[in-house]
Amino acid sequence: MRVAVFGCGYVGLVTGACLAEVGNHVIGVDIDAERVANLNHGSVPIYEPGLADIVRESIEQQRLHFTTDAAAAIHNADIIFIAVGTPTDTDGSADLRFVLEVAATIGRHMSQETLVVVKSTVPVGTCARVREAIGSQQAQPIPFAVASNPEFLKEGAAIDDFKRPDRIIVGIDQEHALAPLRELYSPFNRNREKLVVMDIPSAELTKYAANAMLATRISFMNEMSQIATRVGADIEQVRIGIGSDPRIGYAFIYPGAGYGGSCFPKDIRALKQTARQHHFEPYLLDAIENVNQSQKRYIFQQIQQHFAGNLQGKHIALWGLAFKPNTDDMREASSRVLMEQLWAAGVHIHAHDPKAMEETRALYGQHPLLTLHDEPYQAAHQADALVVITEWKSFWSPDFARLKQLLKQAVIFDGRNIYSPKQLRQQGFIHYSIGRPHPQSNSADTVLSNNEALAASA
Repeated sequence: MRVAVFGCGYVGLVTGACLAEVGNHVIGVDIDAERVANLNHGSVPIYEPGLADIVRESIEQQRLHFTTDAAAAIHNADIIFIAVGTPTDTDGSADLRFVLEVAATIGRHMSQETLVVVKSTVPVGTCARVREAIGSQQAQPIPFAVASNPEFLKEGAAIDDFKRPDRIIVGIDQEHALAPLRELYSPFNRNREKLVVMDIPSAELTKYAANAMLATRISFMNEMSQIATRVGADIEQVRIGIGSDPRIGYAFIYPGAGYGGSCFPKDIRALKQTARQHHFEPYLLDAIENVNQSQKRYIFQQIQQHFAGNLQGKHIALWGLAFKPNTDDMREASSRVLMEQLWAAGVHIHAHDPKAMEETRALYGQHPLLTLHDEPYQAAHQADALVVITEWKSFWSPDFARLKQLLKQAVIFDGRNIYSPKQLRQQGFIHYSIGRPHPQSNSADTVLSNNEALAASA
């Protein structure tokens, strides 16, 4: 099939590459001429395991091409995907400017019957606005249909998610729109029926509801971790205890330093705004976000407590900068919250990440209190403590004896609970983690309340 994908960011690039790999002819459209030129030479601007290889192979096989010529792409497409960004607007809602600009462009240049598929994460009612924008720009009436097809790609596992999806959500209001999408997705829909067909508003809401549910589980466990710390319980044992219940399961119940990335924070805010636009107060969504913001500040609270508030001039090693492993994405990353708090307290940070170093340089430039190291043990040399905030596999089994020699003080703040407290105690480390008894005391008196922690770090 002939497919045009508007937007060569994360979602658009993965979508276009995976569709091209199975034999479709795909044109990726973007307004960034430099990005387009780099992509046509096989240079991928994001790190996603396996993506660069698929892009390069599909370009070599002439199944994938990138352009800034929107008109040409529209003329040659049977199906057009809108996969542009929907950043958070000033009021917390999703900014739909780019989606509607693409829709208007499609309307101006459409020359044949076309199916327009909204892949971007958008609030309920957006497909109706896309249809209106296309129709308003047509010089003469040409039939078209609009469908909703939200993405469910996990950064770091997006290729596998696209090729082996749990479900393929399709929202339609015209029956004839289903057949081309069923054909397009047939290579990914072989071992069982994965297409879930519904009305368009339900499909639009499904994306937000899915992310809100996952964020709920994370924030719930993070709140439980705070209770566990205060009562002397071990949240990791609690996690195993509740996860063994099949009604709950183990997915997304790992306590940690808070969630980040391009989806959960943005989508929670947009869903809250949608609710309020329809005169409903989203109390639970507010709580999810508040818990997450508090949790992101918790490691700083631990560091501040350990050093009795005397942080000026300290050197802290930081392992992990990306918001999660297997990506270079630092959007809303917990590392950023922590670094900015530490800098404000006069701390020099020595950081390492397997993939997010360039993104860190792009965000912070030559920050006087930041040194980036190509190797994790270099970052730990003569540091007053080590903080692990992204659970890259290369951090799971370090040489603790070497670390103890390198660190000025044998202190580890384990923001993802990847180390054994017993093992580290035996090797002479002071080990702070999330939701486990503190090394010095189990008393709730040593831990600030959520409100105090927020006030102290504001």
